[in-house]
Amino acid sequence: MTKSSALLFKDLAAELIRCVDGEVRFDPGSRAAYSTDASNYRQVPIGVVVPRTPDDVVAAIAVCREHDVPVLSRGGGTSLAGQCCNTAVVFDWSKYCTRIDAFDARAGSVVVEPGIKLDALNDALAPSGWMVGPKPSTHVSCTIGGMIGNNSCGSTAQAYGKMADSVRALQIVTYDGMWRWIHDTDDAEFYRTVRSGGRWAGIYRDLHTLVKEYGDDVRARYPDIPRRVSGYNLDNLLPENGFHLAKALVGSESTLVTITRAELSLVRRPAASALVLLGFDDIAAAADAVPHVLEHEPAALEGLDHRLVELEHSRRLAEKALRQLPPGRGWLMVQVDGDDQDDADHKAKAMVHALHRSARCESAMLDDPAHKRQVWAAREAGLGATAYPPTGPETHEGWEDAAVPPERLGDYLRDFRALLDRFDYGSASLYGHFGQGCVHTRIPFDMRTAEGIAKYRRFVVDAAHLVVDYGGSLSGEHGDGQSRGELLPIMFGERVVEAFEKVKAVFDPGNRMNPGKVVKPYRLDENLRFGTGYLPIEPATAFAYPEDAHRFSHAAARCVGVGKCRGHESGVMCPSYRATGEEHHSTRGRARLLFEMLQGDVITDGWRSAEVRDALDLCLACKGCLSDCPVSVDMATYKAEFLHHHYHGRLRPMSHYSMGWLPLWSRLAATAPRAVNTVAHTSGLDSAVKALGGIDPNRRLPHFASERFTRWWRRQRRPSGRRGTVVLWPDTFTNNFDPDIARDAAEVLEDAEFTVTVPNGALCCGLTWISTGQLGVARAVLHRTLRALRPALRTGTPIVVLEPSCAAVFRADAVNLLDGDEDAHRLAGQTFTIGEVLRRNAPDWHPPHIGGRAVVQPHCHQHAVLHYTQEQQLLSDSAVSTRVLDAGCCGLAGNFGFERGHYDVSVACAEAKLLPALRQTADGTVVLADGFSCRTQIRDLTEDCAPRHTASLLAEAIRSRKESSGDATHAGGG
Repeated sequence: MTKSSALLFKDLAAELIRCVDGEVRFDPGSRAAYSTDASNYRQVPIGVVVPRTPDDVVAAIAVCREHDVPVLSRGGGTSLAGQCCNTAVVFDWSKYCTRIDAFDARAGSVVVEPGIKLDALNDALAPSGWMVGPKPSTHVSCTIGGMIGNNSCGSTAQAYGKMADSVRALQIVTYDGMWRWIHDTDDAEFYRTVRSGGRWAGIYRDLHTLVKEYGDDVRARYPDIPRRVSGYNLDNLLPENGFHLAKALVGSESTLVTITRAELSLVRRPAASALVLLGFDDIAAAADAVPHVLEHEPAALEGLDHRLVELEHSRRLAEKALRQLPPGRGWLMVQVDGDDQDDADHKAKAMVHALHRSARCESAMLDDPAHKRQVWAAREAGLGATAYPPTGPETHEGWEDAAVPPERLGDYLRDFRALLDRFDYGSASLYGHFGQGCVHTRIPFDMRTAEGIAKYRRFVVDAAHLVVDYGGSLSGEHGDGQSRGELLPIMFGERVVEAFEKVKAVFDPGNRMNPGKVVKPYRLDENLRFGTGYLPIEPATAFAYPEDAHRFSHAAARCVGVGKCRGHESGVMCPSYRATGEEHHSTRGRARLLFEMLQGDVITDGWRSAEVRDALDLCLACKGCLSDCPVSVDMATYKAEFLHHHYHGRLRPMSHYSMGWLPLWSRLAATAPRAVNTVAHTSGLDSAVKALGGIDPNRRLPHFASERFTRWWRRQRRPSGRRGTVVLWPDTFTNNFDPDIARDAAEVLEDAEFTVTVPNGALCCGLTWISTGQLGVARAVLHRTLRALRPALRTGTPIVVLEPSCAAVFRADAVNLLDGDEDAHRLAGQTFTIGEVLRRNAPDWHPPHIGGRAVVQPHCHQHAVLHYTQEQQLLSDSAVSTRVLDAGCCGLAGNFGFERGHYDVSVACAEAKLLPALRQTADGTVVLADGFSCRTQIRDLTEDCAPRHTASLLAEAIRSRKESSGDATHAGGG
């Protein structure tokens, strides 16, 4: 940005702040967070406006018009063709403009603001039995406005059509400030509008003239297929289609108007469905069967090939689901809806019976809701599986959603596979919405060298000609943007492209609406996020990043932008975004800032960046992104790395010295725990302790135990077991705050006939130093731990860790931090939770009968790294009816919730799902939480809930069993 431009935009920002009630952000951090979408392209915006109401956008456009700057209306920012990034003022609707203005249950229609997410809207509509028809794979994060801008589809488009088919009317504003509702237009309304004069009369008159001039070209060049998304919807302006201006503007990608509200037609939720899986010799044979399946009117018809399945197996993204697949190397997923489950099953069986007569295939039928969800999740995980294959180069979008007539899909796939092979892109996986002829893929384009980019250009030109030869569309779902805008003449011819340019001139004669996309587009090989000029800083790092070629720049660029971290529905990721709704508090937003930090042209102060520090400040280091992100972005590790460098040689926040050094302070407190507890919990003194330690005044400090577990253990004489030895790890939290849990665990392990040993000396996994970015200390602590555990590591002795966050360090962080240390690898392989060691090493041990009900709040690291499966199975074997909460992060997350200034976000995270779920729990239900943070948060924020560790529940039942059998041996006996 030049000096004169900076002065101009300073005035622009000031005027926007004066005129707009929403948030106006021209700072480097905000511009960095919106610099790209889910595409190959990068264009740093002028600034960002987060409107509180649609009126804010009208006011903002007026200011931008006065300053003659472009504007871009953005939804979830998940576009794959570059239409959601531009050098413009970006409007992000998704934080505030999420209201449902009207709902007509009788008519099946709803009026909404454009920022509402699809899943959030459908959740609100669910009690009525209505829903929005189209459902893209990004349904957790995509907004209604973005879906309209992109003419979104998804798997359900097989039954309900594209977004254009759902739009009844749109409220729009043009760049020159004209604002009105538009819809279908009969002759009477058309002439009434024209006679009224003014700007709208001119728009309607010009469009009518344009349709008369180019109508026959539109009829001739628009392919008659279900998935034509490329180009403007000029066919909706044809007289035979009712001159429906609202539908014509769907898919215009913010290049013509800005949508401020939308009225949608809704569809009824299916009463029941069955899912049929069909296996074929290869993906082309599967595509050949599509016409036969379509005869049975499926609600969804998806395809996936063996490469995608192999990648998902290797990434362990959907193992349970993929076990459901019948034999084959290409598959169709067919959903059949019915009036009830018997009806759906009957239709599905009839279809399978007919298919076996017309096609050679294997089949399996699912009607269990859990199994169906697993399989659909596997299909939606396609992007994550294919972005970073374990072998071979990374892949990219750029030619990922072409569509052809479904009846020609098999032959097209054979020719497309030959084209991929000719360009040496043969490793690409093929999958997609086969019932409508739409094929998804990510291709190993080289986007960093001139030769690779030139090859990419040649490929997409040849691919465009191939699709057109088959009577297809360059885009069948993701839009044109910059990826395909330059190729539109191949599909439509010069006359229709000329018509597009005239439509653009009608609505936006100054080319200020998302310029360079669709019409008069940038070249498809410019503005690349990587490109020949990509030269990020390659800093020396503390972590090794083995999954990213040992390069932090690769890790920072790992995010592909699909925005799953911006959802609110399930999983752990991303708790701070769920609390604030801020892009830079999402995993994606933080990844964008780290990427720009290494680029150095927007964020210019590297590791010292205040913008990056502030974005990472509310990262809970929950590691939810490691498991829930489709490409396994590990923001907890990136945050630790950043803090390590940011504070190198500088004074740190006080919380880094208090909670970061908690293991040391705990050792000191163990010498006089009662005195320490008195000081920490006496009114007045506790405030001073919190202030000194950088701890939020609203937090209650935990009580140190009167005796550490390790000290108690040294007095015990424990029995030997026939199963061999296990090491019970005395983590800082269990040892100093909850020693009874360690005693219970020892009793359970001994009941299973293990010999339990506990390490001598004060040892630690280094967690608190890692989470606060004190990685040099963490490395030293881990080396000391490895030396102490060396005998156990040499003999393969299991290390049982009760605190999930500490177990996660041993499983994942230690290997990354101590790259090349074989003992660290041994420790990772020998670290077990108590459930894992019992199920693995004592398979014939029978847990005690417990009975009753329990709800489980898994620790985030348990969810992301360890999983709760073995503990859950133990409880099941004990006749406990468990419900594992899908409530996300508890919000405490180690030191995060204790740090000054984090309390409100911490509580908001808990209030999102966890606390409401606990309040609804029936009396007598046991609450289980293996994580110290989770137990602390639940105790602090509820009145009478006493969460327990799984080991304690088992131990209590063991003691009861022994008492009932007359054995008086208890924990603590010798």
